[in-house]
Amino acid sequence: MASAEFESAAGAPYEIRGLRVQDHWFSAPLDHSNPAGPAIKIFARELSDPKQEGLPWLLFLQGGPGGKGNRPAGASGWLKEAIKDFRVLMLDQRGTGLSTPANRQTLPLLGGTEAQADYLSHFRATDIVADAELIRTALGSGPWSIFGQSYGGFCALTYLSFAPDGVKEALFTGGLGPLAGPADQVYQATFKQLRLRNAEYFAKYPQDRDLFTKIMGHVAAVPEFLPTGERLTRERLQMLGNYLGGNTRFDGLHFVLEDAFIDTADGGRLSDSFLANVAGYVSRATNPLYALMHESIYVQGAASNWAAQRVLAANPDFHPNAVEPLLTGEAVYPWYFEQDPALVTLRELAELLAVRTEGWGALYDPAQLARNTVPAAAAVYVDDIFVDREISLATAAAVKGLQVWETADFHHDGISDDGEGIFARLLGLVRA
Repeated sequence: MASAEFESAAGAPYEIRGLRVQDHWFSAPLDHSNPAGPAIKIFARELSDPKQEGLPWLLFLQGGPGGKGNRPAGASGWLKEAIKDFRVLMLDQRGTGLSTPANRQTLPLLGGTEAQADYLSHFRATDIVADAELIRTALGSGPWSIFGQSYGGFCALTYLSFAPDGVKEALFTGGLGPLAGPADQVYQATFKQLRLRNAEYFAKYPQDRDLFTKIMGHVAAVPEFLPTGERLTRERLQMLGNYLGGNTRFDGLHFVLEDAFIDTADGGRLSDSFLANVAGYVSRATNPLYALMHESIYVQGAASNWAAQRVLAANPDFHPNAVEPLLTGEAVYPWYFEQDPALVTLRELAELLAVRTEGWGALYDPAQLARNTVPAAAAVYVDDIFVDREISLATAAAVKGLQVWETADFHHDGISDDGEGIFARLLGLVRA
């Protein structure tokens, strides 16, 4: 791994369906407290209106953890609205996309699991914000606007905590997590909300209640294999509950389930198309850091110790062997690293991260947030099953001047449903 001598480079600009695109590469220290130490590469993509020059910067912080920046094939949704006023920088957060990757193929190059865990302790919101500040300086920008979706909103709160002088204004969508406390509180709240969302779904599609129970019983009794080769389990079937976190995805689940069974020479089996849909939805091959780092985005000075697994144990209606098992949501369990081929070789690392206490320092500065002067506005979704409303409102109240737009019209993927309207509304709030 190279030493951390800061460098930046840019590719030639090009256009995609009326969107000007330019690629940027930067080097950053793995450990920002040791600038002379090893370096990693950070990739970001500049997106703008080709008819406008010199607009101010907007940094987009993607959800996750472990999610790379969006790859738009043109200007649409919130991006179409944003490029009216900004050059958008779409960041591949460290370890994702074209930034130095962290996955089952690359992590063993670092050495044993202890070395890998030490490495990943530098992959949290504080490190992402420090990367962003290096990039902002390299681009010659003054304080810039930031927009955080989901986990990106957590990162934006960290930005307001530790580098507020670099921020002109901050927008949040579904991204106000707890400022303190154990990860357990998150799952206790989201299991409660997810139970309500299950009820809503099965009330709308009552035929799917029996169908899902039938599919769960079938895979317990009959070996069914995903296109990636592993046997489909009940636990992974329950992961389809992530569909319930969206507006349009909610109904999309119905169209996945209706395709489940097909008549064969061996009797009723799960169809190839259903198995392919499930495989694409439950694999973490494209974002392994989501599984490895998910609970670390909540912990500060403590170990997570598989918080979601503990909370699941206290909610038997979500157990796979329940009489009418419910669909689960956004959480990570130890069995992920036994059943997902993209994660199996990372099992020992995941266990080490779950019990680790070192490297999980403060993610927020409550005192700084209490005296915040950066204009900020957040969309809080009333029925969000991923980022709880009550937790979000408590966090919003702790950030001086943060304006809240609370709405029941959207779920966690609101910016995929009406990105233009949501972005315009939040920008209007911070500039009112």
